[in-house]
Amino acid sequence: MFEVIDTFIDTTLQGLGIWGPIIGCLFILIESMIPILPLFVFITLNFLAFGNIFGFILSWLFTIMGCSLSFFLFRKKIQTWWYKRLKSKGLISEKTMDRITKLKFEQLTTIIAIPFTPAFLVNIACGLSKMPYKKFLTSLLIGKAFLVYFWGFIGVSLIDSIKHPIYLLRVLILMVIAYIISKIINKKFRIEE
Repeated sequence: MFEVIDTFIDTTLQGLGIWGPIIGCLFILIESMIPILPLFVFITLNFLAFGNIFGFILSWLFTIMGCSLSFFLFRKKIQTWWYKRLKSKGLISEKTMDRITKLKFEQLTTIIAIPFTPAFLVNIACGLSKMPYKKFLTSLLIGKAFLVYFWGFIGVSLIDSIKHPIYLLRVLILMVIAYIISKIINKKFRIEE
């Protein structure tokens, strides 16, 4: 089954030419706001089309742009209306929003770095809270680098990843590294202040 998926991606990529990765980049942007799109497929497409380095850079930049757009959409346009609606239905409280706002920089970075974290929920929660954009953006820059690397690596070597559980260990190592880097950056640049 995985070989069929791998062959399908290769065939699709060759059939679309340069339009495949361009469409993939646009879908990465949209995926940050619409959760039904499979991010790992578009990242894999970019890695296959542009190679590991350029594919990584493109996927990373478009993921950050999409998350930032989503953040500002909820912060500037929807925050008051959405928040009142969620609060009136009992789906969210001041206490919850305070917890999100007070998330430590390292915690936010680690949450963003986890490959299976729904990005749109993080973007919405941070946009609705009073979290400073500087903190959100810096967490994105670090966390998404590890997430994009993970999905690009797994996507390109899908069959090997399924056969060898050692790749799960790599995920844990990447999250620990993201946490450590965020601690160092937070201490050096005082992002929490």
